[in-house]
Order: sequence, then structure tokens, then C-alpha cells
Amino acid sequence: MPASATDHHRLLKLRAPGRLHLGFLDPAGTLGRRFGSLGLVIDGIATELELSAASADEVLAADTAAEAEIDRASRFLHTLREHTGLRTPLRLQLSRVLPPHAGFGSGTQLALAIGRVFAQWHGLALSSVTLAHWLARGLRSGIGIAGFDQGGLLVDGGPGADGMPAPLLSRIAFPAAWRVLVVQDERHRGLSGPQEKQAIATLQPLPQSLSADICHQVLMRVLPGAASSEFAPFAAGINRVQQLLGEHFAPAQGGAYTSAAVGRVVQSIDGAAIGQSSWGPTGFAILPSQAAAEAALHALRTDRLLEPGVTVSIVAGLNRGALLSERACEPH
Repeated sequence: MPASATDHHRLLKLRAPGRLHLGFLDPAGTLGRRFGSLGLVIDGIATELELSAASADEVLAADTAAEAEIDRASRFLHTLREHTGLRTPLRLQLSRVLPPHAGFGSGTQLALAIGRVFAQWHGLALSSVTLAHWLARGLRSGIGIAGFDQGGLLVDGGPGADGMPAPLLSRIAFPAAWRVLVVQDERHRGLSGPQEKQAIATLQPLPQSLSADICHQVLMRVLPGAASSEFAPFAAGINRVQQLLGEHFAPAQGGAYTSAAVGRVVQSIDGAAIGQSSWGPTGFAILPSQAAAEAALHALRTDRLLEPGVTVSIVAGLNRGALLSERACEPH
């Protein structure tokens, strides 16, 4: 289908926020439904891209980090064309990408971002769940999909037997005053794809009693703590969930934390809800205020706990999903 004259002056821009995966509810599926996830969408770390008309398909990158995602972005675009039969040439610019295999849901956010601008460009009413299914995202966790749409603190029920992404069970607005110290170790990468699947297969099943403990913590501490802005029970629940899952996944990732340096940093922060996102290496420490987060970061620097290659940033939770905008532009 050729581009119209109007299309040559369109520019779509989309910003998809990163998320932290705070833990599985039942990775062994002791009641028949596997995984289930708890997650949080965060501000300040995102995938950003632009879509416009072109004489031939182009996938471009703004920097070296984005260049590493060109092949994956091209595959997503090809898959969308195969499903829809729409082959109008497009220019896709990757302005900024989430760090891959770092616990931010980079693959899902890139897929949904491309899927959403592709659908918007062609006037297609496609849900994020459908786009994720087409692009083989959300095979274990639905947090990234729901986060793309809504943001907030999220719980999903695990993927269904039909292969569709997990249903969203709960979405709570994250308290505006709370902050997250995001601790990254650029020297490590978390597991993904076939390696992740193989690692999960090598683990002993998490006993039903421990899954029950995790679900109890989430339902009666984490969610009500966030809903009522009561930090102490929220933190206690997160810490218990992360303790149980860290011990469970330790044989596959070399300890409770993929990066020992990240583990040392977050474990040194008093009064925080701490843990690792997905397979890491990203760690987090959630604190009740900006002042508490700044004091914790100052202490880390004063005590020289940040090794070369380890960085810390302070971000807020984000209670909205991806932002899509459209404006007129000069044709390329």
C-alpha cells in the first residue's frame, strides 16, 4: 500500500517506560498456573523511538546502545508486516533504548513500542496483548505489557495454557513520595531467552508452602502497604519475597544476586525494600521519600561502596504507561 501525501508529513513519537520485576508468585505452578508476577513501572529509564514515512524501510539508531537493537527492531517490524500484510515503507528511528538483559523489560518495551506506532500509523485497533502475542513477548510475565499500558504497581496471574500473555489482576498507583534507587552493574548481563528457560529448568521446584508465603506477603503487605502509603509493611513484604526468591534462584545465578557488587550495595541500605529485578544485574532499594533516597546515595558514596562499573540513580514510580504523540514533519 503506497503512502499517502499526508503520511509523508507525519511523525509518530513514543516513549515506553522501563519496569522492575519484583518477583514471581509461583514459579513451579503448584496449583496449575505457573509464574504470576509482581512488578513496578519506573520513571527516568525508557525506550524512545520515532516512526515516519520513507521511500524504503529504514531502521536507524541514535547511539551505539540503540545500534545493538537494530536487528531485533527489524525482526519485530517484519513480524508485524507478516501478520497484517501492510508493507508501506517506514523509517524507524531508535532514539533511546533500555539496557538489554538488565531487568528492565527491554525486549517487551521495544516490541510494544514498535507495535503501537505501527498500529497507529495504519489506523489499526490492536491491543497490547495482541501485539505482545504476535511478537512473542510476555511468555512468563505480563508486567511489561500491563506496565506499557497503565504504569503503576502491578500483579499478573501468569500466562495461560493458550499461550496468551498473563491477565492483569491488580494495578495500584505507586505512592508519589516514594523513591527507588536503581543500582546497575554494566559488567554483567542477566539471563534471557533459551538461557533463561534452561536455567529455570535446572532448579528444584519452589515448594508450595513458599509460594503461599510469597502470595500472602504480596496480598496482605505489599499491595495494601502501597495502596495506603504505609511503607513499613510494604518493605517487609518485598524483602520477604526477595529473600525467598533469591534463595530459590541462587543456584542458577551464582547467589541471591547476579552481581555480588549490586548485592553489597542494596544490602547496605537500612530501612529499604531491596532486591533484584528479574535475573539482574539491576538491583533496587525502595525508600519512603526523596530525602531518604538522597541520604542513602550519599552514604554509598561516602563509604565508597560503588565499585567501578556500578551506578546508582534515583527514580520515582510511574503511574502511567507509554506516551504516544504525533506531529507534522518534513519528509526525509
